[in-house]
Amino acid sequence: MRNIVLTLIFGLGFGVANAQYRTNAQQLVMTNADSLNAGTSKNKTVISGYGSAFYQQDFNQHLSSATLERAVLFVGHQFNQRIAFFSELEIENAKVEGGASNGAEISMEQAYLKFNLIASQYIVAGLFVPRIGILNENHLPVNFNGVERPMVETFIIPATWRELGVGFYGKANRLPLNYTVALLNGLNSANLNHGDGIRGARAEGSLATANNLAVTASVQYNVGDFKFQVSGYVSGTVGLSPRGADSLGLNSGAFGTPLYLGEANVQYSKNGFSAKALGSYIAYPSAADINTAYAKNIAKGMYGAYAELAYNWLYTKKTAVQFITFLRGEMLDMNASIPAAPKAIYDGTEKQSHIIVGIGYLPVPNVVVKADVRFMQTGAQNPDLVINPSPSALPYKQQNQFLNIGIGYSF
Repeated sequence: MRNIVLTLIFGLGFGVANAQYRTNAQQLVMTNADSLNAGTSKNKTVISGYGSAFYQQDFNQHLSSATLERAVLFVGHQFNQRIAFFSELEIENAKVEGGASNGAEISMEQAYLKFNLIASQYIVAGLFVPRIGILNENHLPVNFNGVERPMVETFIIPATWRELGVGFYGKANRLPLNYTVALLNGLNSANLNHGDGIRGARAEGSLATANNLAVTASVQYNVGDFKFQVSGYVSGTVGLSPRGADSLGLNSGAFGTPLYLGEANVQYSKNGFSAKALGSYIAYPSAADINTAYAKNIAKGMYGAYAELAYNWLYTKKTAVQFITFLRGEMLDMNASIPAAPKAIYDGTEKQSHIIVGIGYLPVPNVVVKADVRFMQTGAQNPDLVINPSPSALPYKQQNQFLNIGIGYSF
């Protein structure tokens, strides 16, 4: 099966990656939500949305699954020329029941007010996605290559990452430079989990710990066919009262027990060819204190990086139809640096590399049909972390392959 899939993919043509820039250029007016954001919508109240579904085969486990990954409904309203409202309601994995353990959820992905100031400057307030990485702001399925989102922007930068707060967005008058700064609620270290990066510590608008805060900022610079970005994030991770924090030996306060995240990326696009690369690092100096307080196994250093090449074989200036082939290489380690005392337990399976090769066909900019194969390599499993293994469990394999087929839409 693996050889058949590879033959089909390579036979279709190799090159690729993201007509991301061309798609993003169209994306300014591609959905009703974008029209509202750009101030070009003819209606005061607009409805928009996006979604995706996929099939995946796990070759090691000899298991296949299919799911409606997400369906998102957008509702927005323009109150006047200065003030607008944006909201996205998301359902993941189609069905939510009491006690469900299939990862299904209903959640608000965004709900914020936008206040336009002078030209090219505005403020957002509410639940929104800050500008961190590439995917967080551009997470529509028609905007990225591959059925799955990049692993680095899933586990190191946990897109779609949204929090409550206020953000300022601006553009320099004489330079092709965009900038942002935002004040958000902080992370909750009590909800950190081994092997999950910082995903579990997010509040996503639900009863956030607001005794601690986070600040994020970004700078984008466009020159020719290149776009460069750097962003940073620092957050307090203990939202307890001073008495509660002291009882656990932790530092409270707005930025007590801080976590730091830095990210840089570059994107290039010209005549159907595109490329991008991203790197990110998380530093959590007080991970040992968190492990002691909550009996966790959290790393104090995590990193991830990826590079992608893509080519749109149908590129012309007159057609919106796209046939994209792409190759992406990723590497990440969610326990790159572990506390020495008390010593955390190293987990080799969290040091991973991924090679993804695939295709994407967009008959119109709003619809995509995708297929890819992902080859995964990890470090060895640590037997100290295997507790009560199932008698039917297969031996851990450091290499695995996944076949993914999916569809996506936006409107």
